[in-house]
Amino acid sequence: MKITSLQKAEIYEGDNWEYNIVKNVKRGHSMIIKDGREILIREAEITDAFKLSEYMMEIPKESDFLTFGENEIKATPEIEEKIISSMQDKNNSIMLLALIDGKIAGNCTFRAGERIRIIHTGEFGITVRKEYWGLGIGTYLLETLIYWAKETKIIRKINLRVRTDNYKAIKLYEKFGFEKEGIIRRDFLIEGKFYDSILMGLLL
Repeated sequence: MKITSLQKAEIYEGDNWEYNIVKNVKRGHSMIIKDGREILIREAEITDAFKLSEYMMEIPKESDFLTFGENEIKATPEIEEKIISSMQDKNNSIMLLALIDGKIAGNCTFRAGERIRIIHTGEFGITVRKEYWGLGIGTYLLETLIYWAKETKIIRKINLRVRTDNYKAIKLYEKFGFEKEGIIRRDFLIEGKFYDSILMGLLL
């Protein structure tokens, strides 16, 4: 990930100003998942744009817990390429992919602020293809995100927003130490029905 003058964060630790960018997340790491297959988790690359555009068009068909529904977003290779490039130019934001046999099985995107006062905190979202549910992919992505965030020496708070009835996701977040910080009433409106969301945060 490149460091630009705009996004550089100066984190004071004792008498030192430290810049620390994680490199091994870019290269990726592999592990064996529950069904015996190998999964690779790494930072998204420009060459992933086409696969990512297909993934983003399919995901809203499989879950009602997302902030967008089917046909509500445009996900072309050109658009995804710009998004990936934008993330790569920042040292406090990242897009992670989980790949199985070269296919995108899951995605985690974390965006932090660009101004100095909010450069240390951001919000993430995780999605996983339905065919890979129950294999722990969300756990692996979140574990990688937290590791990356700690190693940056920039991120000090990770935020998320989750529907109050998404019990599995809430359980996962609590497992990693996220705490409930508040409720957003009527945060979603789906087919005429309102849903509340929980704000959760993890201090690093």
